[in-house]
Amino acid sequence: MADLGEVDAVFQLSFAVQAALTEVAAAHDLSVTQLRLLGILRDRTPSMLDLARHLKLEKSSVSGLIDRAEARGLVERKAAPHDGRAIHVGLTAAGRRQAKQLTAEADAALLRLLDALSPAERSRLSTLATAVVERNGLDQVSGSSSSASP
Repeated sequence: MADLGEVDAVFQLSFAVQAALTEVAAAHDLSVTQLRLLGILRDRTPSMLDLARHLKLEKSSVSGLIDRAEARGLVERKAAPHDGRAIHVGLTAAGRRQAKQLTAEADAALLRLLDALSPAERSRLSTLATAVVERNGLDQVSGSSSSASP
């Protein structure tokens, strides 16, 4: 196959990643945004505002997203310890189990995309993707650590 060029290669890769994540989410009757929410909440309890910023959604959309996840018993809202007016969102025990399962399935699906690459190519892709994420400030949830998936 001929080189797709930078832009088309990124587009095609993003389509493949989205398709893989959509399939994982759909198997659990979730949207990709819900999958991303559970991925974000695996190791942090961000404020609603931080979630809106990270997901690039309006606060009202995040509120509906949290309402639906809360109705499924996956998340819970908590008053912030330092400011009773701020609301933080965290996983319930059921949400933590679901997030762990989804992470394993998403990791497997994404690794299947990389099966055609050699270990050296995988390492190079990881280095380059990390540079893009870091240089563009793409992981901006307050107090976040880097998260591998979703």
